[in-house]
Amino acid sequence: MPKICALDAVLEDFDEGRVRSLVAGWRLDTGQQKSEVPVHAHRLGQLVFALTGGVTCEAPDAIWMVPPQRAVWIPSQTLHSVRATANARLCYLFIQPGAARLPDRCCTLAITPLVRELVLDMAAQSWDYELGGPLGRKALVLLDELSRMPVENLHVPTSSDPRMQRIARLLSEDPSDRRTMADWGRLVAMSERSLARLVQRETGLPFGRWRQQLHLVAATRQLCAGESVQRVSEHLGYESVTAFITMFKKALGKPPGRYFAELQDRA
Repeated sequence: MPKICALDAVLEDFDEGRVRSLVAGWRLDTGQQKSEVPVHAHRLGQLVFALTGGVTCEAPDAIWMVPPQRAVWIPSQTLHSVRATANARLCYLFIQPGAARLPDRCCTLAITPLVRELVLDMAAQSWDYELGGPLGRKALVLLDELSRMPVENLHVPTSSDPRMQRIARLLSEDPSDRRTMADWGRLVAMSERSLARLVQRETGLPFGRWRQQLHLVAATRQLCAGESVQRVSEHLGYESVTAFITMFKKALGKPPGRYFAELQDRA
């Protein structure tokens, strides 16, 4: 089994029935092209760790963004698709169901330097090892450390409601769209109040916060791909770079330049 391959070849080459160990790792490279794995599910839990570039993971109820030195956790049997930027280098970690105290829903995890090195090491090893041997003990340490990783707010809730799907699609196609909630309500034949209730019920967020999360995911994806803060700010329709930086800092605790510089320092 090759340890480094193109993301597009994952489904073709991966046979999860061969995995008997607690943890199996795999290094991936997008090959300088945007790359996507269509909707699928695994018997095994899956951790997608971005070394460089970024990954977008879409599941039935939300979209997760994974910047460098972060990972998305995908529980067993969760339908999902994965899309990577052209500059992405990734590690996949496949984990037996129930082997780790990890969330039962998808989430984005911060990754410490220790966990990063353990993931990289396991990705370079054979999948056939004894639980009581050196690799087995290392796998147990990795699983214990993973259960301690903090969850980050890098996702946007989605909905199966066709009206919300239409709004989300239009906002994804043109994040600079600044229509008011009343405008969006008229577009989908709803009153402003009814749309507000629908968004709150479906996502748990007020409309403005939900749209901001869409912006945050779009912005992070573009910044991961190497776009400048100025260009991303313009693409999202912010009146100034300062306004965009304020939004980003409020959501993630740091301005984008510092946020990505610190991620790079960990690489």
